[in-house]
Amino acid sequence: MKKVIFAQLFAATFATGAEAADILSPKATGAPPPQNSCFSSLWSFLNSSADECPLSYGGLTLFANIDGGYGYEQWGVPLGLSSKKPNYGIQKNSGDTHWLWSPNGISTSVFGVKLNEKLGNGWRLIGVAEGGFSPYTLRLINGPRTLAENNLKKLAQQTSNSDSDRTGQWDNSQGFFGISNRTLGVLTFGRTNALSHSLLTAYDPVASVAFSQLGFSGAYSGFGVNSTTRVNTAVTYRLSYRNLRFAAQTQVGGYNQGNAATAQYQVQIGADIGGLSFDGVLHMAKDAAAFSSYSGSPTPAGYDPNSIVKATLANTRGVELLARYKYGPFRFYAGFIRAVLQNPSNSYPNGMPTGAYGIFVPPGAVTADAFTVPRRYQTVWTGVRYKILSNLSAAAGVYWDTQNDFLPAPGICTGSGSATSSSQCAGGRYSYSFLINYKPLKRIDVYAGAMVSNAYGGTASGYLHTRNIDPMVGVRIRF
Repeated sequence: MKKVIFAQLFAATFATGAEAADILSPKATGAPPPQNSCFSSLWSFLNSSADECPLSYGGLTLFANIDGGYGYEQWGVPLGLSSKKPNYGIQKNSGDTHWLWSPNGISTSVFGVKLNEKLGNGWRLIGVAEGGFSPYTLRLINGPRTLAENNLKKLAQQTSNSDSDRTGQWDNSQGFFGISNRTLGVLTFGRTNALSHSLLTAYDPVASVAFSQLGFSGAYSGFGVNSTTRVNTAVTYRLSYRNLRFAAQTQVGGYNQGNAATAQYQVQIGADIGGLSFDGVLHMAKDAAAFSSYSGSPTPAGYDPNSIVKATLANTRGVELLARYKYGPFRFYAGFIRAVLQNPSNSYPNGMPTGAYGIFVPPGAVTADAFTVPRRYQTVWTGVRYKILSNLSAAAGVYWDTQNDFLPAPGICTGSGSATSSSQCAGGRYSYSFLINYKPLKRIDVYAGAMVSNAYGGTASGYLHTRNIDPMVGVRIRF
């Protein structure tokens, strides 16, 4: 049903393309544009914000975001064809020192359409269909595909790959519809960011993909599982009253509906008091699936290596606590996430889907006993953002996560760094980063920054290297 509705929405958008062009270009009417029109020149358009000059016709608004740059990786890998990003943060396969074209540095490149139509009596029909892509390969982001592409490759020969909630669909970012009312709140259904994921950008001092440990990995807002940061069939309700806000989200259906868990629930509460803002989220998910590549290990006979991946299941629960304080040109940030991963409710010995077309987990490739001893995963961060000028800002942040020793007896953890005996041993990651962002025009960001990321203990077990530095420069253009 969701796909049908959005297909109709897109059809309506493109069917009115000529009419939209007439609206978007005053010259097409034969009349000269007003002097203050944002469409009077390319400069005027680029120097207007999306709110000041939307690409709208009726209740539909087209939008896009293109982000690309060039950077260096002390230890990384070449960019994968369907990947969102290179190895900005240190990863297990990071083994190559190089300069490379680096997409999606401060945000994911996307295209999409928004719906906002008045219904009367204070009600509105709303919707979003948005897809994320790589501006260099022009492919839709597909996490399971990047994993399958590396099934036959040892770590040192791999391209960038990661588990992801984006699985190659045209609405791999979001795809929902709903109704809103200023007094009664907003109710939506469809592919939607988890509440924990939506909040992180607002409470991350160096909010970005290349320069933030939180932005680089979905494991934080996914409470230990990357692929649960978006829910494909979510019912979400949001309500604001004065300086208070509340939200609740529940998942409808399971794997067969494109979700990465069989059930997921989140509740959010927050408030603004003067310059202080804070939010908290409670989370629970059942049979959450983390997908992985075979990485050169033997694949099961009778299956196309390009069509399969492995999975590890867990029941997850946790809490996310966030705070931000504004003082003059400064904004100070702090956050804490605690996640607990336990063995799943179901083992799925006959395999399971991944959400990505043509890619699945074959029988025998599901691990359901990785958390016999629960994994306790904690993350803390802090940082500051400083507005130097109206169009120039700088940010710095420090991030740290840890996990306990959850190796079952009689196993014993030995070694250190990449020689740590098991990934189930105690360990973690820490990073520090800096970003400076300049807006020569309202729709254009020119940025430069770097993140130093490190892994240690069980987290670093089997890694080729345990530290990466990723200085890069880039440009983002919004439409």
